[in-house]
Amino acid sequence: MTAPLAFDDVRVRFGAAEAVAGVSLALEAGEIFGIVGESGSGKSTLANAVMGLLPGAATVSGSIRVDGREMVGLDEASLRTLRGRSVSMIFQDPTASLDPTWGVGDQIAETIRAHGLGSAREARTRAIALMDEVGIARAAERYRDVPHRFSGGQRQRIVIAAALANDPKLLIADEPTTALDVTIQAQVLELIDRLRREHGTTVLLITHDLGVVQMVCDRVGVMYRGRLLEVAATADLFERPSHPYTRALIAARPAAAKRGARLPVIPREWSVESLEARESEGAEAADG
Repeated sequence: MTAPLAFDDVRVRFGAAEAVAGVSLALEAGEIFGIVGESGSGKSTLANAVMGLLPGAATVSGSIRVDGREMVGLDEASLRTLRGRSVSMIFQDPTASLDPTWGVGDQIAETIRAHGLGSAREARTRAIALMDEVGIARAAERYRDVPHRFSGGQRQRIVIAAALANDPKLLIADEPTTALDVTIQAQVLELIDRLRREHGTTVLLITHDLGVVQMVCDRVGVMYRGRLLEVAATADLFERPSHPYTRALIAARPAAAKRGARLPVIPREWSVESLEARESEGAEAADG
């Protein structure tokens, strides 16, 4: 079976700087796969490489395949036919993702019509159904309401509705709950999980929050300085992390610290090479 998303030795450079350094990974159909790492680890750069949304200064090499279709090297016209149809993306800030002067229902409908998937009437009906599905009360009445008339959580739900408008096989969610409070964050994550199960969509979830990973992800990959250091089932990662950086990242969670104790930090002097040396030493000690 063709993987919904597969990376093979993907590298992204900005001049001499390598933001993504040889990532190879394949997602399974219908799973939520989380990529976690601190800011600057390359996780969002990797997601934007899938969508072809990197700035012109970026150079991408290797292979990125969405449902078997090679994305690296595609021209803009070809990418536009795939965005919103084969693969959709939810960005961090729902306010920046929506036109402030245009009714939200019309924005969802336009996503449908842009791919020639229905008449204006059919697109409107589909948009209202999607708004209702993601939990927007009185969807038909609020169809023409502009974004500022909705709360932050509601705006994120509308962005999710637009992302799902054409039933994409792959949904990329880049820090979709960063700007939301804890209660709304949980609701949005539950919504993504429910829609994944109902629509059979594969989800790539980008986050720095280990709590989010624990809540919804089936598998998780840990990134550091552009490299994918470890991939494991979520439960296994938290119970038996194998990489020194993963262990340090889990230990640095405020929830894991003892009350009154100093919170562990990840040393700035750690390089990928030193982490790999630590990993090798640990494996040799285990073998011995």
